[in-house]
Amino acid sequence: MEYVILIGLAFLVGGILKGAIGAGAPLAAVPLLSLIYGVSFAVAVFVAPNLVSNLIQGWQFRKDQPPGVFVWVFAVAGGLGALAGTFFLVALPQEGLKIGVACVILLYLLFRFFKPTVKIDLGAALWLTPFAGFIGGILQGASGVSAPVSVTFLSLIRLSREQFIASISLFFLAMGVVQLPALMALGIMDVRTGILSCLAVLPLLVGMRVGELIITRLDRQWFDRSVMLVLALMAGLLLFNAGLGISAD
Repeated sequence: MEYVILIGLAFLVGGILKGAIGAGAPLAAVPLLSLIYGVSFAVAVFVAPNLVSNLIQGWQFRKDQPPGVFVWVFAVAGGLGALAGTFFLVALPQEGLKIGVACVILLYLLFRFFKPTVKIDLGAALWLTPFAGFIGGILQGASGVSAPVSVTFLSLIRLSREQFIASISLFFLAMGVVQLPALMALGIMDVRTGILSCLAVLPLLVGMRVGELIITRLDRQWFDRSVMLVLALMAGLLLFNAGLGISAD
């Protein structure tokens, strides 16, 4: 029972973050689960919540997709990268994966802290899209967290909030569609993990609704700083945990 409660709490927190800013559920849920159960488990159990939540947001903002092929190139490249990254998930030791997750989070925090003001036009960004999508996909497949590349890249483009959510949702959907069969074929996604993944959809959706309510009532800057503090704490705990060689697998 404790097992299920901890997973539910991790996805509730992840859902709050996604509901508030449109992305970032893996940033909260994956590190927390990695600390307790290991990175491979965290990545696998996130598949169903990832697919369902991004399908909902993708449909909700389907009319806000940027014009042209940009979003489709980004999504396809992300799917291919996720496939490659999934093999890293199998090949690398858990301690190494935990360190990787922590470093990915710290990179994201550095970007959020310095808030670069440079902006890229959508037309110019198209040339970088396959590379950003593929690298982000590799990070997603190997660590469950692609935000330092995917969110950073989209943040540098002149997109509205609605276009951002439409783009990132399709990106995550493409990666989830590729990850599911790959994880099953590699034996990471078994029946038990699949059931837990499906059950985790509910707390994530509840968290998304809570996040939507929070962001309309609280100061955005205060919320962002609180999220960054929690993420920094989890990154530090992951590094400490990996240094001690502790693994739940």
